[in-house]
Amino acid sequence: MLVKGIRSFSPDNNNVIEFYKPLTLIVGSNGAGKTTVIECLKQACTGELPPNVGGQGKNWVMDPKVAGESDVKAQIKLRLRTSTQMPFVVVRSFQSVQKKSVLQFKSLDATLQTYNKDTHQKEAITYRCADINTMVPTLMGVSKAVLDNVIFVHQEESNWPLADGATIKKKFDEIFAATKYTKALETLRKLRLEKTQEVKEMKLRLE
Repeated sequence: MLVKGIRSFSPDNNNVIEFYKPLTLIVGSNGAGKTTVIECLKQACTGELPPNVGGQGKNWVMDPKVAGESDVKAQIKLRLRTSTQMPFVVVRSFQSVQKKSVLQFKSLDATLQTYNKDTHQKEAITYRCADINTMVPTLMGVSKAVLDNVIFVHQEESNWPLADGATIKKKFDEIFAATKYTKALETLRKLRLEKTQEVKEMKLRLE
């Protein structure tokens, strides 16, 4: 994974992090960027910003004042493999612009780069042509709910298993994809009630 200009990561250097199997330990002092690494992984895979970045992601990209610039461009580039072991790359680009009294955050682009095994050529698709946030979890073979609530759950949201019963049920429904089945059952119940009422009305007419 390559990180530039995100939080304390310099926008001028290509900060490359390589993850090893079966386990990679990230060790460092407070403020070294350990949490930022996880946040970048989640952002690349799901398109979601961390919960603590402020209004409209203003604290996500390095502050231009800190960098001594009027604007800072940032990028996350993550190389992954599909569930069938085919390589692909996700690239997310951002910009933070310091105006007179306002810090403006922009999400510039999101690109998915894949390899066509038939033509042996690289292919790229942008967020303007497809829903990158949906495609990446699908290619990985894992649901977005699992990425959000289990694999890349933020430390500020990691205590959800200790929440109230309704919240826990909602999370588990999302993780195990039970929500769509619950909605289907609700629809079937409504249809059954409607048809039962129609049958009663028809019987009354016949009498």
